Amino acid sequence: MTDVRVLVVDDQRLIRESIASLLDIQDGIAVVGTAGDGREAVDLAVALTPDVVLMDVRMPVLDGIEALGELRTRLPSCRVVMLTTFDDEDYVVRALRGGASGYLLKDRPARELAAAVRLAHDGIAQFDPAATSRLANAVRPRAVGDHSLTEREIEVLRLVAAGSTNREIGRRLHLAEGTVKNHISRVLGRLGLRDRTQAALYARDHGLL
Repeated sequence: MTDVRVLVVDDQRLIRESIASLLDIQDGIAVVGTAGDGREAVDLAVALTPDVVLMDVRMPVLDGIEALGELRTRLPSCRVVMLTTFDDEDYVVRALRGGASGYLLKDRPARELAAAVRLAHDGIAQFDPAATSRLANAVRPRAVGDHSLTEREIEVLRLVAAGSTNREIGRRLHLAEGTVKNHISRVLGRLGLRDRTQAALYARDHGLL
């Protein structure tokens, strides 16, 4: 199995070097570089083409949200996970609408962070519970409307919006992972959504939580 190539971005040298060192010893992870601000992060990412960028939010020169926007344009296949101490509603919403593949707080253990990196690489977004709560408070629920989903698909969509993995959804609903994957594919297709992040935003926008 090829290692997931990761770029770690944080304006505090001690923090970024600590995160990089802890991640680099995790199975299946290879840290290919570090950056101290958003501009350096974009330039290094273009040069190194990492699979996943772990991006701080508040940084000088170019903040994490702005750097996220540039990376989504210049390296659309690169996943960007916001890693921060801030669970501010505005940052969370801007990050998700900007295409972030997750929003995690820095107090996560290294093994959980490594797992989130692997999942992001596989296209599965991870949201810290605090960030999920902030997002739910930030988005005003609206009428559900005609979403054309079955009750089971709505259950799956709600769990996707809560940040659950396919395995966790399967355990919760007593379904095989393959069945969960099929449900998610149908939900995305029926709603015209691109990925799990858009599904999470749809669920909140339409009052499904």
